[in-house]
Amino acid sequence: MAADTPRTRFGKVAVLFGGRSAEREISLRSGGGVLAALVRQGVDAHAFDPAQRPMDDLAREGFERAFIALHGRYGEDGTVQGALELLGIPYTGSGVMASAVAMDKVFTKRVWVTHGLPTPKFEVVRRGDVLRELPDRLGLPLILKPPHEGSTIGVSKVAGYSQVKDAFELAARYDDEVLAEQFIEGRELTVALLGRGAGTRALPVIEIVAPGGNYDYQNKYFGDQTKYLCPAPLPDAVAARVREVSVLAYRALDCEGWARADLMLDREDRPWLLEINTSPGMTDHSLVPMAARAVGMSYDALVLEILAGARLKVESHA
Repeated sequence: MAADTPRTRFGKVAVLFGGRSAEREISLRSGGGVLAALVRQGVDAHAFDPAQRPMDDLAREGFERAFIALHGRYGEDGTVQGALELLGIPYTGSGVMASAVAMDKVFTKRVWVTHGLPTPKFEVVRRGDVLRELPDRLGLPLILKPPHEGSTIGVSKVAGYSQVKDAFELAARYDDEVLAEQFIEGRELTVALLGRGAGTRALPVIEIVAPGGNYDYQNKYFGDQTKYLCPAPLPDAVAARVREVSVLAYRALDCEGWARADLMLDREDRPWLLEINTSPGMTDHSLVPMAARAVGMSYDALVLEILAGARLKVESHA
């Protein structure tokens, strides 16, 4: 009888990273970290870039599991998940529907609203709409963002009427529809989540303190001025409420595996859900590994736990 080792337990594993989205550069870094961690632990893991190879190579080459370290479109939006379901290869993270809904910030907010979860007021705007009236309805400042991108790509904070058009044009480079959202003044928080269903657990809350309050692409991935406070310096009751809301948001979308919920905490210590990332970053700057370290879980242990949860979601409901 073969010994139970990571190689025998998981079989041949593909780490999917790179891809074709605007977040390719970050995905390459995330996937490189995941691949190195799996190899260190004796897993038979190999790099696989869907932008450079057809997905059916996974089946032809005998891969038995897939660790999805793709970000954004064609990786976090249900497309790759659907391909893996068709190929019969168990994969990490959320399924097709949860991935697709979570990738669309508008649909995500609609689901949360139906569940009575707190999220800022919002509108969907398209080319030809009267943009000048947005501040009258949502107040100033407000946020404009493309609903299907991540990593703060195409996001603008609008402080005055004269800035609305340029902010819309920036977001519209990435999406036909643009999400206009009420700005919540307060503290920026994020919560890493692991598991599925009733077994979902929230890791310690992280507070993000960016230079000038501007947590943009540069400050998120490449700068060293942003401060991450983990655990966030919050009263116990407030931290517990933030974690509770994050778990409810995750479960409302039927997420699983791992994810990261982003929130604002207003001046009255009320949490407001902004979005949820179903394939969050795993780089050296990333927040899920940081939260795991706060509870004594190493990067390698985190990666192995996520891989252990890989499964086919459609087949499991048959």
